[in-house]
Amino acid sequence: LQAAVAEGETHISGFGRSEDTEATIRAVRDLGVRVYEADDETLRVFGAGLRGLRAPQRPLDCGNAGTLMRLLPGLLAGQQGRFELTGDDSLRSRPMERIAEPLRLMGVAVETTDGHAPLTVEGGPVTPITYELPVASAQVKSAVLLAGLYADGGETTVEEPVPTRDHTENLLAQAGVRVTRRPRSVSVAPAERLELGDLEIPGDFSAAAPFIVAGTLLAGSELTIHGVNLNPRRTGLLAVLERMGANITVFNRRRIGGEPAGDLDVRPSELVGATIAAAEVPSLVDELPLFALLAVHAHGDSLLRGAAELRLKESDRIEAVVDNLRRLGAHIKASPDGFVVRGVPSRLRGGSVDARGDHRIAMLGAIAGLASREGVDLEGAESAAVSFPGFYDLLDSLRAPTS
Repeated sequence: LQAAVAEGETHISGFGRSEDTEATIRAVRDLGVRVYEADDETLRVFGAGLRGLRAPQRPLDCGNAGTLMRLLPGLLAGQQGRFELTGDDSLRSRPMERIAEPLRLMGVAVETTDGHAPLTVEGGPVTPITYELPVASAQVKSAVLLAGLYADGGETTVEEPVPTRDHTENLLAQAGVRVTRRPRSVSVAPAERLELGDLEIPGDFSAAAPFIVAGTLLAGSELTIHGVNLNPRRTGLLAVLERMGANITVFNRRRIGGEPAGDLDVRPSELVGATIAAAEVPSLVDELPLFALLAVHAHGDSLLRGAAELRLKESDRIEAVVDNLRRLGAHIKASPDGFVVRGVPSRLRGGSVDARGDHRIAMLGAIAGLASREGVDLEGAESAAVSFPGFYDLLDSLRAPTS
């Protein structure tokens, strides 16, 4: 998205193909940005400039991409014209007032449909604000910071209850924006231009996470993952795995595309139970279903608290995780904001898993199937393509050995 409003050409390598990122390419093209796809992992984006996006004749279809739906209005705040954003049934059920409210405080005309998409944004003058996030959300933070690029008269500041992912502010700083960071807040100054040039993208940690879990649970596996993003605001799962006793080594640390990165060596491990409290949730929110699977195979009890946000994802992920794992033989019980697991360090028996149209639940079901005695019949397996089209091909190399 930032390349779309940058000056000149941005050459992106390491681009991750998925239904979500394909939706992003379509959206920026509909906004008048030229995007050339050199190959599956390389893009050339010819930015339209900070205020150069054009309102299309039709609604912008975000598909299932919640990040796109919530970040793009921040950029549209400073454009001329009226923009409508919509998505699939799942995305239209997710809450959008959480971005509409702060953008309205900045003077942006935003309308939702009963708090959901379709939503409209009409560009115009933008006023800087200091906004305290009611719920920790990197997406809401990013929408406000992106709108702050167009603010007239001073810095825009977002205050966070706990630190969330900071990829947006990292990239803004790389593009030449003045970004000020504090322990619980971040500010951006109005910008005249963005310029990115060559941009290498490290491997997505959330895409690596299912394989990390598989390598930890499957006896006899030896797994090395290269060039993965190790931003500490994204890698909470590694901290939890360390507490659980996992055998994971990080080596060859380096920076890729302005982000900390490195390689991982993952070996099978005996695990002990762990507790995740609310302050830790933002750093592994996408990996919490996988934590449940780890907890099922650990010695002792595990507990997740402060994760009510999981009920507002593509599915109610708390209910989806609990219902599906119980079907496979797990001892797990839901709570309003998490779950409790009684770990029994033996393989699940297997059975059926319903992905409920949620890519994270589909990937959870696949890993659970590998780790189970009888395997899993996965309904809705195709939903994994939302974030990881080649997931099953890669996973095939980690199949549990037969005894």
